Amino acid sequence: MAIATGGEPSASRQGTGTAARGLAGFVFALFFVFGGITSLNDVLIPKLKDLFTLTNAQVLLVQSAFFAAYFLISIPASALVHRFGYMRTAVIGLLAMTAGCLLFIPAAGSGLFGAFLFALFVLASGITIVQVVANPLISMLGKPETASSRLTFAQAFNSLGTTVFPYVGSMLILGSIATTDPATLTGEALTAFRAQEARVVVHTYIGLAVALVIVALAVWFQRGKLRETRAAKMNVAAAFGLLSRPRFAFGTLGIFLYVGAEVTIGSLMVLYLVQSSTLGLDLESAGKLVAYYWGGAMVGRFIGSAVLRFFPPGKVLACVAGGAVLLLAVSASTVGAVSGWSLIAIGLMNAIMFPTIFSLACEGLGPRAADGSGVICMAIVGGAILPPIAGWVSDVATLRTALVVPAIAYGLILLFGLFATRPVAPIEVAEATR
Repeated sequence: MAIATGGEPSASRQGTGTAARGLAGFVFALFFVFGGITSLNDVLIPKLKDLFTLTNAQVLLVQSAFFAAYFLISIPASALVHRFGYMRTAVIGLLAMTAGCLLFIPAAGSGLFGAFLFALFVLASGITIVQVVANPLISMLGKPETASSRLTFAQAFNSLGTTVFPYVGSMLILGSIATTDPATLTGEALTAFRAQEARVVVHTYIGLAVALVIVALAVWFQRGKLRETRAAKMNVAAAFGLLSRPRFAFGTLGIFLYVGAEVTIGSLMVLYLVQSSTLGLDLESAGKLVAYYWGGAMVGRFIGSAVLRFFPPGKVLACVAGGAVLLLAVSASTVGAVSGWSLIAIGLMNAIMFPTIFSLACEGLGPRAADGSGVICMAIVGGAILPPIAGWVSDVATLRTALVVPAIAYGLILLFGLFATRPVAPIEVAEATR
């Protein structure tokens, strides 16, 4: 997923010209990086569940720690963009991501699950800051009327990262699941075992930290390519006042539900596919199949960027949301390959949801679209809330039963798509100047 937020400096006329367009490769690379790192949580979850002998609800706090950063950091990140500009703020975000990766070192040494959650929060804070930069830059690279299609295309690079990283991460992280059962250990022996096994995770994130430092240096040397003018600071209270508009409020809820559903399915995917009633795979093999879930979103976003040019976005959104509900029903009511692959196929349905919900929610906001996007980005906290709920349902019932949580979310998104086919009144001039 990707976000946009308000309160940023706007690019000058020169900044939106050739120089800004020359940054397209840089922006797409950022989408690739933060998308890939986010998807690593899906293979980190079964590793930590095994390591700390956690319930599904407990281990899915990984997503709570991660996506809580979107809710807490988005508005401060917007202030950073206003203070330092796009490119320098991107460097700040990349360095925060680096710090989060390096915090895995003391987390592994402590042998505490909470230490890993803190490292993930710091990492996600950096990702949030970088995304606050990336989305407005995408809007500068073409005409406003094709922004939805262009954001969908950019998210294809995000999906490329989410496809590649889980596959490689499964080999690096899940391929080394220990044969020792941590439930049989106590005291110092258990702490030592956890520290030893956690080193596998640490090595992966140290490698990411090195790569992030290199990217940060590259961005720093590109910082002069974009000339910016300062925009007025975001009025947070006025921004939340936009929730009185039904289209915007429903769209904000749609983002909350979509991110929550997408993350829930990705988080439960490995645990679901290793069941004997589905594919009966080992952890590493199941982790590699997560790449197909995110890969479906990548393929669908390339297709969707074209489809959205010819069909009403509200109707397209309703169709894919309905498709997701159908696939969840098939997965929950069948066994074997049909059950497993129908769940994986939901990635294709997810493809156009975020940018389409985002664009439909902001339709008619005019000059207050930036304020609206700042509120919408906070709704990504759905990724922190729905997964633990689904985890709790799976603990008291079954993983199949837990699929009702994303199914309800997609059902409400379907209703938003139908609702958004109605014309929306543009915001009044007087309201826009508040």
